[in-house]
Amino acid sequence: MKKLFILLISILLSACHTTQNFTSSAYSNSWLAPPSLRPGDSILYVAPAGYVDKEKLYMSRADSLLKSWGYIPVYPKDLFRKHYIFAGTDTQRLNELQAALDRPDIKAIWCARGGYGSVHIINDLSFKKFKNHPKWLIGFSDITVLHNLWHKHGFQSVHALMPISLTHPNTHREAALKSLHKFFKGEPLYYTFPADSLNISGKANGVVVGGNLSLLVSLLGSPFQLNVDDKILFIEDVGEYSYSYDKMLFALKNAGYFDHLKGLIIGGMGLKKDDDFIGENIRQLILKHVKNKSYPVIFNFPAGHVVDNRVIIFGRKANINATPHQVIFEQ
Repeated sequence: MKKLFILLISILLSACHTTQNFTSSAYSNSWLAPPSLRPGDSILYVAPAGYVDKEKLYMSRADSLLKSWGYIPVYPKDLFRKHYIFAGTDTQRLNELQAALDRPDIKAIWCARGGYGSVHIINDLSFKKFKNHPKWLIGFSDITVLHNLWHKHGFQSVHALMPISLTHPNTHREAALKSLHKFFKGEPLYYTFPADSLNISGKANGVVVGGNLSLLVSLLGSPFQLNVDDKILFIEDVGEYSYSYDKMLFALKNAGYFDHLKGLIIGGMGLKKDDDFIGENIRQLILKHVKNKSYPVIFNFPAGHVVDNRVIIFGRKANINATPHQVIFEQ
């Protein structure tokens, strides 16, 4: 009986040790920047989620943009596959993205669009070869899932517009394109814009993490959930009802996301056209969770499902200075 008791204690201690190892190693304390891009580098398109419409002009516009900046656009075997709403079956999208991860000649992966479907394939992706030839991930929306994956493996990634963002030419996109070009050239990012009346002023310095709110919520409780403690959290979303925002913000609140931040940045937060008002607007829904915190809160940051979707580098430190009159973001 004594031997059995000792065996059970050993098993329990081993299980606790395994759990502790997983918790401490699941996310790195520092995030590596893949090699900086240089003119002549190859940038590979992928479609890990929704299908790419070959009848639209956004891919040719993306080609022209990259070429004008001195980079080489590269296509996978079949970017224009379609399987229901997806860019091919799960296996096809997995194989395409895995091939992109493994290629030593590619310096960046630019997701052609978001949509839905990245979550179907993240469990089976291997970073074994990627770590020998790390490369930038560029995208937003559903690509939040992949940003979390890059973050988990200890690499920086880029929240920025995608080729599908070029569907309609728009002069208001110039600042977003300029920020993407500055990133490609390895130049620091510096944004200033007027303060929102409900901002909470303050200064912060910390690593930026986050992405699309609904995707962040969908990953709660999974191995891909972010550790946001002592970070600057960025959130954005589009096409949701007020009650959906309320529900998702409570999910983050109950998961402790707002407890130990260095700062909170809110990008575009678009409502459904037929939204029914629930008594509080989106800013009020957010403020009720963070109004008594000690960190700055910034509304209407130019990023997300908005035309002026400027670059944010996840996994990299940023300085923010929010005054009653303006916001300064440096990264």
